[in-house]
Amino acid sequence: MGRGKTEMRRIENATSRQVTFSKRRNGLLKKAFELSVLCDAEVALIVFSPRGKLYEFASSSMQETINRYMAHSKNINIEKRMPEQNAQQLKLEVAAMAKKIELLEGYKRKLLGESLGSCSMFELHEIESQLEKSLTIIRGKKHHMLAEQIAELKEKEKTLTEENLVLRHKAEFSLELNENREFVENDETGEEDIEVETELFIGRPGSRRQCNINA
Repeated sequence: MGRGKTEMRRIENATSRQVTFSKRRNGLLKKAFELSVLCDAEVALIVFSPRGKLYEFASSSMQETINRYMAHSKNINIEKRMPEQNAQQLKLEVAAMAKKIELLEGYKRKLLGESLGSCSMFELHEIESQLEKSLTIIRGKKHHMLAEQIAELKEKEKTLTEENLVLRHKAEFSLELNENREFVENDETGEEDIEVETELFIGRPGSRRQCNINA
């Protein structure tokens, strides 16, 4: 017949409690040793008896294992706190950004001449100075753009003038060439129309009869 299930509660009898502690302590230390050997695990076990006596087991160095545990626990705590800290930081940044946007929107309305009833004389003077400064910048930009456009138009005018001059020279040269060609053709036609008279004598000398032949 097997043993009955042990009820998990404090043993009231001091002698029984001490015997149970000794047995289970030894079993726990044995299990820790077996775990470190069989599984190549780093194991550290610390047990204090009811009277405060220390029992420990470490597969390597107890202090190194404790330091490793402390560093690991610290990293876990930092990782747990980081999402909360990040969320809080994001809330603060969003609130600050919303405040800046609200101030900028209000300043924009004032620049447009709206919501000026709550402005002091100093604020009105600041708005006026800002508008004058902005107007000066706008005018300067406008004049700069006009100067660039004028320079561009002048450059185009110069280019068109040069192209027009080239075309004019070509037209004049072509006209002169045509006139010379017409003059040469007319001159050749006039030479063909000139009549050439040739004397032809027929018969013996002394009794020749003259005939005129027009060429």
